[in-house]
Amino acid sequence: MTNILRLNATLFPVNDFEAGVWREHGIVPQLVEAAAPEALIEHVADCDGLVVVSASLPTRVVESMRKCRVISRRGAGTDKIDVATATRMGIVVTNVPDFCVEEQADHSMAMLLMLLRHMPRMQRGLVRGDFARTRQASERNQRITGRTLGLVGFGLSAKALARRTRGFGLRVLATRRDMRQTAEADAVGATLVDLDTLLHESDFVSLHLPLGAESHHLLNEARLRAMKPGAFLINTSRGALVDEAALVRALQDGHLGGAGIDTFEGINVFAEGETPPNHPLVKLLDDESINLVLTPHVAAGSMQAMEDVSRGAIENLVDILNGRWPCPDRIVNAGVLPRWPLQ
Repeated sequence: MTNILRLNATLFPVNDFEAGVWREHGIVPQLVEAAAPEALIEHVADCDGLVVVSASLPTRVVESMRKCRVISRRGAGTDKIDVATATRMGIVVTNVPDFCVEEQADHSMAMLLMLLRHMPRMQRGLVRGDFARTRQASERNQRITGRTLGLVGFGLSAKALARRTRGFGLRVLATRRDMRQTAEADAVGATLVDLDTLLHESDFVSLHLPLGAESHHLLNEARLRAMKPGAFLINTSRGALVDEAALVRALQDGHLGGAGIDTFEGINVFAEGETPPNHPLVKLLDDESINLVLTPHVAAGSMQAMEDVSRGAIENLVDILNGRWPCPDRIVNAGVLPRWPLQ
């Protein structure tokens, strides 16, 4: 009998839609909530396949999977999974890379507009009844037309954001690993440039790339200081792309005009038990002179995205258990030699 696990069963409960997709495929998964490696090993050691939302699967957890054929990530990022060890052991790692493309672009655009129009400050002024001073502050807002948006990473969500800017009259710059792929940039009205040029010329910098060894703290102290004075930083990708301590300093001393942050290195929004975070960026919210919008890793959220990611993750798992490769763009470790042959 096939043993299928669905992790994060309490933190991300199976809703009616997901339950219906499991039923479509005749599968009753074991629902597990565990975070510590020892607890995870107890459950995953004999599974044939698992679906994971936010749990970390470090080396020793993956090495314990004696039978597992597939780790199906119900999401896009796989930085919490030891993909290299899974590959060595013949476990196929899959994801659903396109489930929240539109949502991430929407969230990034919303943050850009909120920062540009100083919405948090305007709301606080309204609540206090401080109407005159708030009106005066609004006179320092900047017009969006004619300004420059820089996209760091040029995958699906970055292109979706570029498309959204067309009606706003923004100039769009982008940087990516393969700078020869100019046709995709031309299609959305973007110009490919190197990272240094992008940081120097952009009024808004939005991050759209995965987290890995090369991208960890990509925006460090030096690169944040290389950004155009008064520029805004928007991060809806992965928190550790940014040196958060350096970002705090750049906001405090006014080098950056604002930031919209949805993902954090120093805040685990998936931790057991929810308490107000003791984090320097959160403390900056008390300073009304700093233009800052923070959200708790919700850029991917929508009813449609959650349905797409649930169906995609289950379909990936079912394909592999039935001896088929999933769609190529859903295979994270494309060079893996599977434990069981796949067609």
